[in-house]
Amino acid sequence: MRFIMKSFFIGEMIRQRRMELGLKQNELCQGICEPTTMCRIESGKQTPSLNQLKVLLQRLGLPDERYYAIVSKNEMLISDLQTEIVSSNVFRDPQRGLPKIEELEKIADPDDRPIRQFILRSKVLLGKIENGQIVPYTNDEKLDMLFEAIRLTSPNFDIDAICDGLYSVDEVKVINQIALIYSQLEQREKVIDIYRQLLAYVENHFQNTGQFGSLFSLVAFNYARELDLVGRYTEAIEIAEIGWKACVQHKQYRMLPSIIAAIAECYHFLNQDEKSKAYYRQALYLFKAIDNKRSLRIITDEAKKYFGDDFSF
Repeated sequence: MRFIMKSFFIGEMIRQRRMELGLKQNELCQGICEPTTMCRIESGKQTPSLNQLKVLLQRLGLPDERYYAIVSKNEMLISDLQTEIVSSNVFRDPQRGLPKIEELEKIADPDDRPIRQFILRSKVLLGKIENGQIVPYTNDEKLDMLFEAIRLTSPNFDIDAICDGLYSVDEVKVINQIALIYSQLEQREKVIDIYRQLLAYVENHFQNTGQFGSLFSLVAFNYARELDLVGRYTEAIEIAEIGWKACVQHKQYRMLPSIIAAIAECYHFLNQDEKSKAYYRQALYLFKAIDNKRSLRIITDEAKKYFGDDFSF
């Protein structure tokens, strides 16, 4: 049920949770607002913006789905544009997404760091326009942009000490993107270490939020996939199965077919082909059920590569 909370109640809730976690005001609001603003929010003298409220609640490990600041027309327009850009990111549709990013840049406050972070990580996914053509950024450019993005809101971010930080959902997604670029650069051990830290952070910090299932399963899949790539198949299966459990328990199924396909490949390399085929069939049925033609084709080709053209589901 949606409801608007009064400013003083929002502030008190934030203050109590911050004190429970042993955080100082400046630690919680780093990269989001000034400590003086944080003090006014907690005392009920100032209503946080929609973005401020979302990031603060997520950093505190609190659910943000039911709490709404009193938002302006401009904030609602920004929120609608972000939704459209996210959809473009998911479907890798730069022709639709890049113009929306331009619109967002025109109306967003240049001092709004979470929005600037969102724009940077969206550009990494969608690319840029050069001479009238859409072209991707290089991996080095992507890394520079993503590190710039995470340090907008977490200036002291250390890739080797992820659990020492405090992150929102979007910040976790930026770190996930950083790991994916390192994976493309085949820096396997670095990627595995990032995902080990990130999975622990999500498990410890987002357990009681509505984002836990989708976020945990995303990181678990990428972690398992990287373990698969270095031949640590048993470990990969263990991590993937934890991700599978999170999907089911929290009713977040988007990553489930990919997780099952990763398990299938690992069992093939462990010379347990009957198990592998059974898992491939489960994954393929799910991809077919959700009409994910691209993944259905990729996983079908993968299974046939391992088991021959006679493989069917």
